Amino acid sequence: MADLSHRLALAMGPEVEQPNQSANGKTVLSLDRFDAVIFDMDGVVTDTAGVHARCWKHAFDDVLCAQSRRTGEAVRRFDDDDYLRYVDGKPRYDGVESFLSSRAITLERGSPSDSPGYDTVCALGNLKDREFERVTAEEGVAVFESTLAFLRLLRSGHIGTALISSSRHARALLATAGITDLFDTIVDGVDAEALDLPGKPDPAIFLTAARQLGVAVVRSIVVEDALAGVEAGHRGGFGLVIGIDRSSLADALRHHGADLVVPDLAALEFRLDLPRGSS
Repeated sequence: MADLSHRLALAMGPEVEQPNQSANGKTVLSLDRFDAVIFDMDGVVTDTAGVHARCWKHAFDDVLCAQSRRTGEAVRRFDDDDYLRYVDGKPRYDGVESFLSSRAITLERGSPSDSPGYDTVCALGNLKDREFERVTAEEGVAVFESTLAFLRLLRSGHIGTALISSSRHARALLATAGITDLFDTIVDGVDAEALDLPGKPDPAIFLTAARQLGVAVVRSIVVEDALAGVEAGHRGGFGLVIGIDRSSLADALRHHGADLVVPDLAALEFRLDLPRGSS
């Protein structure tokens, strides 16, 4: 992006123009110019992005096989690339419409109260949702230790923390993982519906979190792993957008608005040198 060097220089400190490297090879990130960090949940805090992808595949492949039987064409099943391009980071029903459109399949929108099934966009989204509930109940919720370490550092430094998610299950998943208290505010899919917030790549959900924290967006960091998410952070004018690349999409994350891309937050060394008061 055109302003990347300037934004990184602000984040890394005035004495450097490009990211500085510590003795152990990590990229050094000063937190002194930031008042808050806003985290996406799936793939950033909780290791649930893969679970979502599996559950979407379960729902979509039945639709694709039915289409193949109708048309006589070979079935092309839902894959990881489909998940990352059309579904990841988006509200559930928007993801359904986005993917089906990519395969020239049209369904009526239906209603969120539709029973899980294949007749409408909402029914298909609810089918995926039911499968996600089943899998997480059986398998539990894993978290990324590097993200937890960063959150604890932020809490000790009295830097605001927020979690955003398009999922309606965010609070339940955080409670299952026992990490709800690491966030000052949470804006999830339930809140987004109640507030009528547009989905990513619109920045509305991030802006809402910043507003609830009472911080300026230019003094806030967004941490995302989805293409739609980093684009939302960039569109919202946030001070720094960190892209977590767990799917070999580094170039795409940068193209969509990430200022800094790392495979995991463990690749960064965070420094907080200025004393801060209690929050």
